[in-house]
Amino acid sequence: MSSPAERYAAARRRAAQASQFPALDEFALDLGFDLDDFQREACQALERGSGVLVCAPTGAGKTVVGEFAVHLALRGTPGQPADGARRKCFYTTPIKALSNQKYHDLVDRYGAEQVGLLTGDNAINGDAPVVVMTTEVLRNMLYAGSATLGGLAYVVMDEVHYLADRFRGGVWEEVIIHLPASVTLVSLSATVSNAEEFADWLVTVRGETAVVVSEHRPVPLWQHMLVGKRMFDLFHDADAARKHDVHPELLRYTRDTMRRLELGEGRSAGPGGGRRGPRWRGPMRPDIVDRLDREGLLPAILFIFSRAGCDAAVQQCLAAGLRLTSPEERAEIRRVVESRVTAIPGEDLSVLGYWEWLDGLERGLAAHHAGMLPAFKEVVEELFVRGLVKAVFATETLALGINMPARCVVLERLVKYNGEAHVDLTPGEYTQLTGRAGRRGIDVEGHAVVVWSPETDPRHVAGLASTRTYPLRSSFRPSYNMAVNLVGTVGAEPARALLESSFAQFQADRSVVGLARQVQRNTETIEAYGADAACHHGDFDEYFGLRVAIADRERALARQGQSQRKAAAVASLERLRVGDVIRVPSGRRAGLAVVLDPATGGFGEPRPLVLTQDRWAGRVSPGDFTTPAEVLARIRVPKHFNHRSPAARRDLAAEVSGTGLDRHGGRRGRSRQAVGEDHRLSQLRAELRRHPCHACPDREEHARWAERRRRLERDTEELRQRVAGRTGSLARTFDRIVALLTARGYLAPDGAVTDAGRMLGRIWTEADLLVAECLRRGVWDGLSPAELAAAVSVVVFEARRDVDERASLPRGGVSEAVDATLKLWSEIEADEASRGLAVTREPDLGFAWPIYRWARGEALAKVLASGHEIDGEMPAGDFVRWARQVVDLLGQLADSGGASADLRSTARQAIGAVNRGVLAYHAAA
Repeated sequence: MSSPAERYAAARRRAAQASQFPALDEFALDLGFDLDDFQREACQALERGSGVLVCAPTGAGKTVVGEFAVHLALRGTPGQPADGARRKCFYTTPIKALSNQKYHDLVDRYGAEQVGLLTGDNAINGDAPVVVMTTEVLRNMLYAGSATLGGLAYVVMDEVHYLADRFRGGVWEEVIIHLPASVTLVSLSATVSNAEEFADWLVTVRGETAVVVSEHRPVPLWQHMLVGKRMFDLFHDADAARKHDVHPELLRYTRDTMRRLELGEGRSAGPGGGRRGPRWRGPMRPDIVDRLDREGLLPAILFIFSRAGCDAAVQQCLAAGLRLTSPEERAEIRRVVESRVTAIPGEDLSVLGYWEWLDGLERGLAAHHAGMLPAFKEVVEELFVRGLVKAVFATETLALGINMPARCVVLERLVKYNGEAHVDLTPGEYTQLTGRAGRRGIDVEGHAVVVWSPETDPRHVAGLASTRTYPLRSSFRPSYNMAVNLVGTVGAEPARALLESSFAQFQADRSVVGLARQVQRNTETIEAYGADAACHHGDFDEYFGLRVAIADRERALARQGQSQRKAAAVASLERLRVGDVIRVPSGRRAGLAVVLDPATGGFGEPRPLVLTQDRWAGRVSPGDFTTPAEVLARIRVPKHFNHRSPAARRDLAAEVSGTGLDRHGGRRGRSRQAVGEDHRLSQLRAELRRHPCHACPDREEHARWAERRRRLERDTEELRQRVAGRTGSLARTFDRIVALLTARGYLAPDGAVTDAGRMLGRIWTEADLLVAECLRRGVWDGLSPAELAAAVSVVVFEARRDVDERASLPRGGVSEAVDATLKLWSEIEADEASRGLAVTREPDLGFAWPIYRWARGEALAKVLASGHEIDGEMPAGDFVRWARQVVDLLGQLADSGGASADLRSTARQAIGAVNRGVLAYHAAA
């Protein structure tokens, strides 16, 4: 208990702070909890007028700083009359779900008239003083010079570490660079190891920026491993966690388990148990959930990096009879679900597996992944936050911003599929996933459990849990749309300067500083080596150059001789016939052999089938012959000889031995005379012997220093090339893009933006140039609404897995439009490749049939079954997501000045045709 004097001093400090930061004092009074030190420090920096970068763990309460920026905007400019110009705050988030969540939070606090929402799907009260939006919406506003930007004082960028996202990250940098200088930027990020570097960049582009970093989790996190049926702490105590020291008992138990498996004790005794090698059966998913329930660790999120795995986990728990809810909770769950799905047609619900999904929810179990219908996912999120659903099996998409904290997080594996390959989780991903554990104000502590398997080393898990080295890396690169917008807004030269002020170039330039220092150090060392290599007999550089030239010539002749020998061996093998006896000169099969099948006339190198006198039958290749294969004798091979018959092999091998030929022959040493006969080499050697330095007694010592200098010069030249490659790399890419756009008529030779360029500047999609070319060439003119939806789908859709065969297309207009699109794409790709640019992704035809059928009004079951998927029908969540992207592009076509009036009308009709059923529900939500 503090003394009265200490309490008095604390009260004085609080009063002084309140007078110094009156807005923060007002804000804190309404919160209902005391601000943490990092929150107070960041808010004070904001009230002083500084921008701020806040890096703190998931769940630490970073958003309080963003909400304080909202409070400052609504409070008005200090000292300004009440009727002064109104100030605004834009609150940006990376995903629509997070925007919706934040919008509702702010409406609850400030009222609906003060808060607006702008996403790709919704536009509510867009002129309000506080508007929540996705980052792309703000980027588009900045390029369009929107009047809504008037009075903008604060921009909050939630989850700003998204700028590392390789697909969308560049948008964050565009916004940060283009925001007016009068706007104060509030950047909220997960904990990153290079926060200071990011802040240094923010200072260069935004002015004064305070950095507030907190590693402290408000709810302590305990790490565990589940090995079979036993749960172990990963660390003995906090000190061991800091040193990455794994709990000795866990290490001992996992080692003993591995030893038993290797001895075969862990082999399954059931069907398949006879297979060789250890077989580990980890704990069953229902057993894990039951264990968590018994230990009071629910609600829990169990991360399974597979959609099918998440669905299967729910089914396994249902089959095991798990029930985690009370009758009252089940009734409330059913009431919530029925109120949320009333707009979805009954026949669609049965296709979507509604009854199985509801059964799981009523028992407190659910899956959560991108393949689910968005409406179903939103219900799962709501029920989990309310504590009605107790266990959610989720893919890693759940970790992206959605506010769904749990008491416990379970990781089934530490490997996930990233769209291209199975890769290990990074420390950043591990922290993001386990950061969900521990609900502030509810749980005393959070728990993260990793399920052990023979491939999982506890020391590796300890490294993931303790590492703080996950730097923020820019993914920014110029695009066609960005180029025309930049040139149209500020002009070509200022646009280059803006690109060079990006975080991507900032990081590249910083790495260049280190490389340039290394080049300088190497140059100084090269000079010192040169002094040590100097010879008083003559020019040692000249003498050493002769030595290098001789060594290079000898290597070239050796390579030439090797290729000639291989060519001779290939030619000799091609001439062989059945019954020829040859000698294999080296390798495991060295000795005499008879040819059974010459294998000529095919593609590639000849690989004759032979039988050796040791009774081995198989194919030999030119690599087995250091000299050409020479026919030493001939013997008769039976017409239908079976080389797989041991008896037949024995008899024929005896005939080979019966030829009386020497197994190894006369082994001739390789003559170097041929090399020595080279005229140029003889000339170089003569020059070397005549050189004055050849007589120097310290010649070899000088040569050692000269060799060191030569190697260092080679390394330094590579460093210089790397420096040249990184310096101004974005500006060079921009110049190539501008040249391509000028050649195609989007920019005039004088740098002005043409009508076509203005159209391109309003196309927001990854394949922006391809869409613009399709519009200019009239590829989509004359199509029906359903045909248009199918035709434009090929430029937005991207299959999750590569499919070898080409997807089929509806006949007629769609097929012709897609063929024309592919032809345009191949022209653009060739143009990009010739200029050294990253090529536009090839159109993907896999979504044409589903969106065509849906737009024609066909049933959802038939639509999902027509997807070009490896695993069968298309998941409903994928269908809705891609259909919304098609609608988004159709909306751009409907508003495009570069589209014909008929095409704009057809695009609007296509939007109406697509927005029905499950799509209409989502649009309304």
